[in-house]
Amino acid sequence: TRGMTVDTQEYHPEPRVAAIVASHEHPEFIVNVKETGKILLVSYKDIDNLAVTTIGAARYLHDGGWDSSHRYFLTAANQSDKVAIVDSRDQKLTALVDVDKIPHPGRGANVRDPKLGPMWGASALGNEKISFIGTDPENHPDQAWKVVKVLKGQGGGSLFVKTHPKSTNLWVDAPLNPDPAISQSIAVFDTNNLDAGYEVLPIGDWAELGEGAKRVAQPEYNMDGTEVWFSVWSAKDKESAIVVVDDKTRKLLKVIKGPQIVTPTGKFNEG
Repeated sequence: TRGMTVDTQEYHPEPRVAAIVASHEHPEFIVNVKETGKILLVSYKDIDNLAVTTIGAARYLHDGGWDSSHRYFLTAANQSDKVAIVDSRDQKLTALVDVDKIPHPGRGANVRDPKLGPMWGASALGNEKISFIGTDPENHPDQAWKVVKVLKGQGGGSLFVKTHPKSTNLWVDAPLNPDPAISQSIAVFDTNNLDAGYEVLPIGDWAELGEGAKRVAQPEYNMDGTEVWFSVWSAKDKESAIVVVDDKTRKLLKVIKGPQIVTPTGKFNEG
């Protein structure tokens, strides 16, 4: 990954890989190289003779996810306040979309609006906004590849948004917000009525932990979309937990804690 830092053109001996996803269109991986601002399409069709397509994006590439069609990969360039969009079928950059300060989507969230069509949303570290980009150039060309809706969450410091094809909830965390009331809770929107605002769930309180930051982060669904699992971060010498919530009722189901649960973050389905 060594190369020149995007825009300043300073040599970087070891740029970081910020994301790797598998294409649904071709036998290749899509690789975000952070400091160079390059998106690499690495074909594994012939392992002995790797073919790599290099796409220039922006400073600094971070995480991202698929639109609902699994054709377009949308990824944050968080120091440029942009979202880069790659057409994985045609293997080229589709757009660089301006968003507000320091987008941090995780994999982002796909929502369908009755007027605007399919949208992909991202929250941000630097502000309270959740920005939605239109992702359907065929049926909604006027909305495609631009910010078409902006919601206000609890505050900045968000790392992840999450929804599920079988759910009508959109979950937005803010673990890096300086206000404990915000960092220790979660905002949840109804995807059928996004403009109605959000409900706040006191995940940190539900965890019933002792002293510690109790930052609520990274909502993740179980495989069938009926439960949402939240990490409750505290320092390594403080008690942490995983809190499980019923997606339909938004009620507490289970708190998982113990000596093995130390500052949990990502949670993954298997099987």
